[in-house]
Amino acid sequence: MATEEPPFSLVVDEDPFQVRQYPPLVVAETEVKGTRDDASSAGFRILADYIFGKNTRRERIAMTAPVSQSPPKGEKIAMTAPVSQTGVAGAWIVRFTMPAGYTLDTLPTPNDPRVELRVTPAARFAVIRFTGWANNRDFERKRVELERWMAQRNLKATGPAVLAQYNPPWTLGPLRRNEVMLPVETSPTR
Repeated sequence: MATEEPPFSLVVDEDPFQVRQYPPLVVAETEVKGTRDDASSAGFRILADYIFGKNTRRERIAMTAPVSQSPPKGEKIAMTAPVSQTGVAGAWIVRFTMPAGYTLDTLPTPNDPRVELRVTPAARFAVIRFTGWANNRDFERKRVELERWMAQRNLKATGPAVLAQYNPPWTLGPLRRNEVMLPVETSPTR
């Protein structure tokens, strides 16, 4: 059975680059301190506990993809500077999108106060897809590649880069699907 992914409208498709328009999404997220890798593992465990039943209803919620990770809200990163490997003071937001059909009113309340449920606003993202383990070096290389592609199309980033990972941890590197996503202005689109 396929893992559910958030819906989007494809605005531009120039493999491996895309521009996607996402609707508002219901998400569960947590802020975790540490290196990108440590925060990814810790954040995943916190959110997995929530969807595997550590909530007020002991309800299991289906896993979706991708698991995304970004610096905390409000961080400003100059397009000419590298993104810090540890985010703001070593903090990262790790996020799961909730399956379609859930609203903030229908989701069970998390038992862990570190889990926040919220609705993200509709957003447009420039995306580059890649395979492998999504280590810091590959993330930075792909972020720079995406920024170059965006510059050629007059697309302006409106926030920090997001790492989106689609596979379970046991998936072999060459079969893994990852993306670097940068939020962009809604126009121009090319």
